[in-house]
Amino acid sequence: MTRIARPDDAARPGGLLVVFFIALFLPALSQAQAAAPASSAAPQLSVAEIKDFLKNAKVVRQRGTPKGVTAPKRLTLSNGRFEHDAVFQAIDERKTVMEMGGGGRKRKTELNFVDSYKYNIAAYELATVLGLESMMPVYVERRWNGQLGSISWFVPTLMDEAERVKKNITPPRPADWNNQTYRMRVFSALVRDSDRNQTNILLTPDWKLMMIDFSRAFRLQADLLNVKELHKIDRALLARLEGMTRDDVKTAVQGFLNNQEIDAVMNRRALLVAHFKKLIADLGEARVLY
Repeated sequence: MTRIARPDDAARPGGLLVVFFIALFLPALSQAQAAAPASSAAPQLSVAEIKDFLKNAKVVRQRGTPKGVTAPKRLTLSNGRFEHDAVFQAIDERKTVMEMGGGGRKRKTELNFVDSYKYNIAAYELATVLGLESMMPVYVERRWNGQLGSISWFVPTLMDEAERVKKNITPPRPADWNNQTYRMRVFSALVRDSDRNQTNILLTPDWKLMMIDFSRAFRLQADLLNVKELHKIDRALLARLEGMTRDDVKTAVQGFLNNQEIDAVMNRRALLVAHFKKLIADLGEARVLY
């Protein structure tokens, strides 16, 4: 689980050492997490321009990625004016019964199992409805190498959350990091992401939290995952959740979620709103909203 940084972390004696560590080793950490982006830097692009580039630019190089059980590919794209990297994922597996994990108590059976690239695109479009699109790379659908899949704009990263926790690195702005984490938890509960783990939570060099890989989200259960972690919410996000209609969701995710999956999202939306309304009634706005 993601560790929430305490607001006083930066002020503690170790905090100054952490800031010094980050300033000194930032270039090395960036290189360790990801290879340097394509040589000709992309200009500032709108989301529409990024989507067009991802769908139509020519693939000029390809290689594997070091992490991910679904074997995503790192591609370099070029439109003749500039190059930029992208990540392609073509998984689309569906099973009535899926056995996962090791033996004994660790073994897990999941009914109606889905592991699909389509959920990456659905997650991005739903995040856009809620004003959270900056917390994940742009995803679109594309056919490459004879396969349909999701392709996402490559975002250079400092490290993933697993590495941050392992090295006990405190974010330079703990309150901001905590708020980003709260938003991620709400969104993960909404889409019922069954595989939100520390390796698919990325940190950019300016300490923005980026969520990737939603291929095991959008389960059909209506209940909320990890309810005990849902104790704060962004005011604007709560307002958008309250106002989000089924038509909003259907329009955003058309072709990537079916009616059952959309209904499940809406059921969880209602549970999330009710959950936070009750928290506000019990604890007061100041302890729940930010």
